[in-house]
Amino acid sequence: MTAASFAAAIAVMAVMMAGFMALATLIERRTGNSGWIDVVWTFGLGTTGVIGALLPFGDGPLSRRLLVAGLALLWALRLGLHIAQRTKGIAEDPRYARLKRDWGADAPRQMARLLQIQALVSVPLALGILLAAHNPSPVLGWRDLAGVLVFAIGIAGGTVADRQMRAFARSGSGGVCRRGLWGWSRHPNYFFECVLWCAYAVIAPAALYAWGWLALLAPACITLLLVRISGIPPLEQHMLAKHGAAYRDYQMRTSALIPLPPQGMKR
Repeated sequence: MTAASFAAAIAVMAVMMAGFMALATLIERRTGNSGWIDVVWTFGLGTTGVIGALLPFGDGPLSRRLLVAGLALLWALRLGLHIAQRTKGIAEDPRYARLKRDWGADAPRQMARLLQIQALVSVPLALGILLAAHNPSPVLGWRDLAGVLVFAIGIAGGTVADRQMRAFARSGSGGVCRRGLWGWSRHPNYFFECVLWCAYAVIAPAALYAWGWLALLAPACITLLLVRISGIPPLEQHMLAKHGAAYRDYQMRTSALIPLPPQGMKR
């Protein structure tokens, strides 16, 4: 991949993500339900990744480009449909709802600005997909297999975590979910999401592939977003406000992200 094609790929992905998040802004304003923002983001990033994988930006074989495009599509369908199903049953995403309350009358402008920032910080994720797809190694090899295995672990773990949470919600037992993976991590879905994005960094590096190492930005970016910015911090704040002492006890006994044995969990 030449410097010119690399720059063109980044520009295309940035423009696409800006367009998708502009669409998310319009949908949020029309419906009043900020939950649809993450649905649009997921399908938008998946579409951007698939297009980046399939367009001839680099010299990688078609088999790898199709493989990576398939991974990106599978991720978008799994997560996007899950978030869409969840969004149909709520009036607002509590994270965005709190921001809108804090912004007051300036909320529409601030939300549009936030979503364009989200589009910008999504570019390293799309870049990870693109760099994995355009690894110039002429045939599929052990790195590709290892990447698929990492991806499978990530998507399977995330699916199990989401199903366990849905089952808990349907049970009507209330309180804080400590079932299955949620007894070992307060955010197992986020943990496996971080694992999943490591797959592209595994596939991308190759001998004499100078751009490939930039695929490490994908797992680094998603981990930063989930752990420090838009994932755990606002969600923990919401759960503390909702469950109080019960959630503080959960915090004390249960790992925030990496699944670990619970500390003296009450039965």
